Amino acid sequence: MKAQTFTTPSGETMVILPKADYDALLAAAEEAGDGAAIGRFRERMAAGEEELLPAAMVDRILAGESPIRVWRQHRGLSLKALAEKVEIAQPFLSQIETGKREGGIDTLKRIASALGVALDDLV
Repeated sequence: MKAQTFTTPSGETMVILPKADYDALLAAAEEAGDGAAIGRFRERMAAGEEELLPAAMVDRILAGESPIRVWRQHRGLSLKALAEKVEIAQPFLSQIETGKREGGIDTLKRIASALGVALDDLV
């Protein structure tokens, strides 16, 4: 690394380096950040705060299928069982899943809690 240093009139030391060296430093910092993020993810996985999802499940959500339905089925719950856990009528839950009705924020929070997911995973 070929760096040059100089001092500004205010006394601050500055460093100038070639663009290739600068790019290499940025890449190294990104890798370190990625490694730290992976470490945090592994800790959350070990604590049961994160889970890996099957690709087919992600594909269904990305294709536009109701995340509530996808998560419900992934959890092995029937429409009736989830509606009972959330304490709402089964037809209302069905309408939320099909997009015919919108659930209020309180209802969606209760659905997320019953499914063991964050609200963001459903909206």
